[in-house]
Amino acid sequence: MPSRIDPTAAKHLVLIHGAWQGSWAFDAWRPYLEADGWTVHAVDLPGSAHSPQQEASPGLRTYVAHVCEVIRPLAGPIVVLGHSGGGITATQVAEELAERLSGVVYLAGMMLPSRWTYRDVLRACEGEQPGRDFSGIAPHLVWNEARSASRVPPEAALEIFLHDCEAQAAQRAASLLCAQPESGRAMHPVWTPQRAGKVRRAYVECTQDRSVALTLQRKMQALTPGAVRITLDCGHVPQLAAPAELSARLLPLLDGWVAADAALARDAA
Repeated sequence: MPSRIDPTAAKHLVLIHGAWQGSWAFDAWRPYLEADGWTVHAVDLPGSAHSPQQEASPGLRTYVAHVCEVIRPLAGPIVVLGHSGGGITATQVAEELAERLSGVVYLAGMMLPSRWTYRDVLRACEGEQPGRDFSGIAPHLVWNEARSASRVPPEAALEIFLHDCEAQAAQRAASLLCAQPESGRAMHPVWTPQRAGKVRRAYVECTQDRSVALTLQRKMQALTPGAVRITLDCGHVPQLAAPAELSARLLPLLDGWVAADAALARDAA
């Protein structure tokens, strides 16, 4: 695949939040990334209460268009990272802009086969382990009357998402969670081996995750093999619970991707 990456320009990390969140979800991690020389672009997906782009029924196409708009003006190496449900958007961005990316990271993320939903992965695991509860946050959601959007009660967020985070930071994160349109949660990527399938991938799995259980994370890795695996002993939000360890384990890999692209560019010159 021909590359249009300029390895001499600044390196960029585009961060995509998951459901009910916003760009604030990466605030605690940003200093570590910037200290390693990354220019950080934490997006607010359309339809989130934290985004100026308010849409009643945003979906994958809307999310991908927004992220691609952020990426297109950037000149240097670009890594896209999707946390949790943001992994679906990250995959589709890789399909759209494969030649622009140095790699994609799934941070306890939904790394799905083409045309699969997360619910499909749940069903597969439920079929393999009957009786085991993989429901995560689902039983705790509070829905609007039309069931077109849901909220996470703070006490459920503290128990399922933030149980291993510092107390004050966890309380802040729980208070910032907002309504999530279901159209932007029940999504599936459509990607090809020739484009998204050619982009480097890493999967950061979290062994204490109460939202996306480790079994589900391992199932997604098995269904879409080829990602470098990084294992952290933490819950669903490592960028808040363990930012130093996450940085120490992940950033050398990303720097290696950037160095590899620089070497390819020199060879092609």
